Amino acid sequence: MSEAKDIGRTLTGRPTVEGAGVILKRVFGYHEVPLLDPFLLFDDFGSTRAEDYIAGFPRHPHRGIETVTYMLHGTVKHGDSLGNAGEIGDGRVQWMTAGSGIIHQEMPQRQKDYLRGFQLWVNLPAKRKMMGPRYQDVTPADIPVVREADGTEVKVIAGKYGKAQGPVKDIICDPEYLDIRVPGRTRFLHEVKKGHTHFVYVLEGMAAFDRKGTRLTAGQLGLYGDGRDIAVETGTLGVRFVSVSGKPLGEPVAWRGPIVMNSEAELDLAFEEYREGRFIK
Repeated sequence: MSEAKDIGRTLTGRPTVEGAGVILKRVFGYHEVPLLDPFLLFDDFGSTRAEDYIAGFPRHPHRGIETVTYMLHGTVKHGDSLGNAGEIGDGRVQWMTAGSGIIHQEMPQRQKDYLRGFQLWVNLPAKRKMMGPRYQDVTPADIPVVREADGTEVKVIAGKYGKAQGPVKDIICDPEYLDIRVPGRTRFLHEVKKGHTHFVYVLEGMAAFDRKGTRLTAGQLGLYGDGRDIAVETGTLGVRFVSVSGKPLGEPVAWRGPIVMNSEAELDLAFEEYREGRFIK
């Protein structure tokens, strides 16, 4: 019996203002919960106009989640309440586990040409909401790139593709995060763990992403239904997309601003601790 996966839902990023005035495209967020469990939010940010992003995301708290920042081009400076500081530049990935709590800021730097990146929020299960905060900072040199004979190129950030293992390790939702380029007139096949939530988001170009011929173009997200195998087929144009999957939690979600817990009482406590200076554990 075929285990081919079909696109069950298509989403398109909508203009949103976040932080101190950053204009971005929110592809999914609060209103889509729990559709993409364990994933909570996916933002596509950047512009050729510095005024669209330069205000950045000043100091703010996180608890109960992981934030994954992937920069295609440009630089974001970050710093936090634990004394960590640095830059996320071209091709770099930062997988931050906020856990019990962290206060940080992310400030995009002015570019001569353009800035482009993505941020994904991943939920933590109830038993790990209050784990210790940690970072996994990944450079382009750390990310294996698989080049197929047909010209397809796969960057493996997390999970596996063929024999290549991504550098991001020990993440609770058992994620796969791939950045994939498929040239024109090419068919790309890939197997994803059955039972995992799986979506693709198109960065450039266009392709058919399932056996029904569901076409997605730049700025569109396709959420797959049940199954295991995907087939992506390009026409004259090639396509570049990210493919993300993870094990769903199936737990209640209580979400207020930058904090995601399992109940309103837990949210109230988190914000009380933040106001009273007891947030960082």
